[in-house]
Amino acid sequence: MTGAPASAAGGPSGARRAAAGPASGKAPGAAMGRGAARSAEVPAEGGAPGTAPGAGGGGAAAGDGSESAVVDAQDDGKPARGGKLAAAAVNQASVWNVANLLTMLRLILVPAFVALMLADGGYDPVWRSLAWAAFAIAMITDLFDGHLARTYNLVTDFGKIADPIADKAIMGAALICLSVLGDLPWWVTGVILGRELGITLLRFVVIRYGVIPASRGGKLKTLTQGVAVGMYVLALTGWLATLRFWVMGAAVVLTVVTGLDYVKQAIVLRRRGIAEREAALEEKEA
Repeated sequence: MTGAPASAAGGPSGARRAAAGPASGKAPGAAMGRGAARSAEVPAEGGAPGTAPGAGGGGAAAGDGSESAVVDAQDDGKPARGGKLAAAAVNQASVWNVANLLTMLRLILVPAFVALMLADGGYDPVWRSLAWAAFAIAMITDLFDGHLARTYNLVTDFGKIADPIADKAIMGAALICLSVLGDLPWWVTGVILGRELGITLLRFVVIRYGVIPASRGGKLKTLTQGVAVGMYVLALTGWLATLRFWVMGAAVVLTVVTGLDYVKQAIVLRRRGIAEREAALEEKEA
């Protein structure tokens, strides 16, 4: 034999280099390092092992660019585009649950109740009955929203704050209307509203240390107040008018007692919060 093949010119190693060159799509004679060998072994998206990055044409190159952008974002630990917006949407949607919607309904019923209560001078039995219906719906939703929130884990910070505000709004509107019409002494309205507004402000003052949950005594107070005020809203006469006087008396007593209990809880919560902060500061300094 007078001539040797070009691939054999370099011996066995030259043959291996010549065979590796076409498989990897590299120009003849290009050196293949360890990184290039790894890239040749990894198959491209939709391609066969050993296919060069540019061998698939323009469409494959465009697809690889978009895929690599997503992969790079994930490798860098950054959320994919739109991830923050999606998380914000989930957090916002959690506020719009059934319990919070009932609380919002109660807030909407406040002006409706006032309009019905004062319609036609405020002494028409028909308008007073309609006002009582609006008041009753508001009080019933107060019983259900808390139960739904606890049972189905729908408790939110909005609900913890908006629920007592809605209670005070409908109750305050009813008491003021009754006192304006002369059906209820102003001192009763003052005691109840003073307690309710004071406790609401107290909640905001100590909210940095925690939230004071509604107690069983507070729920009983709310129920008694609702029954008493509802009886005053209706145009009752005879023994029912006498009964509502005693029910209102019980509501006033519960209002004062539970108010003092809330003050005690607020003091304990504040002291505990201050102690925890001081302990955290000491631990930092140490």
